[in-house]
This record gives sequence, structure tokens and C-alpha cells, in this order.
Amino acid sequence: MIHFPFKKIGQLTEKNYTFERGENFKFLGVILNAGNNHQIDLQERIKNVNKTYVMLQKFFRNKNMCKKLKLRLKNTIIDKTLTYASETWTLTKRDRKQINIFERKVYRRIYAQYMAVKKKIGEY
Repeated sequence: MIHFPFKKIGQLTEKNYTFERGENFKFLGVILNAGNNHQIDLQERIKNVNKTYVMLQKFFRNKNMCKKLKLRLKNTIIDKTLTYASETWTLTKRDRKQINIFERKVYRRIYAQYMAVKKKIGEY
């Protein structure tokens, strides 16, 4: 379960139902707020994708898997999880930098063994 800062800012009562109003709420896997600030959602996504990446590290470290298959895993699982509902984001330089840092981390893991082999034979 994902926990994020939730601050109650009032209630709405309609007939027998009481609804709490909060600054942030989660709807269809996306954290929304009144100011349309997606920073909290992006942080949670990076945290969740990092967990997924850790689970997939066994595959990324496997020397018997080809680079193409590893890239396909990255593109189908990690990228889709990170960018779900990103059509509505307006990325700042800081947001783009955070995403780029994470992507470089994954690429380093995928290409690490290939670069080591090239260094050994003097191609790189």
C-alpha cells in the first residue's frame, strides 16, 4: 500500500454520507491534488518503478540473456509503469532530471557487462 501525505481540509455531508476533503487523493493509480501538482505522484512512481527494477535485476544481471531482451523488459515493464497517465503531466526540468537519472541507472545495469567485455578486448 502506498502512503503519501494526506491532510484533511474539511468535510462534505450529503444525506447520510460524509465525504472527507483532502489535499491529495489517489484515483486509478494516480495521485491527484487541487493544484494539479504531479510532483508527489512522480516521486511515488519512481519509488514503485525502483522496486520493480530491483525485482528484475536478476534478469538484467544474467549474462546468458541478450541485450535486446533486456531492453524489451525495460521498455515493456519499467517504462510503462513509470509513464502511466503521463499524458497529463507538464514536466519541469527537475522532473525530467529525476526521470533521466533513473533511466540511466537501468541502462547502466543493462549495458554494464557489454561495456566490460569491450574494455577487455580494447574496443572501447
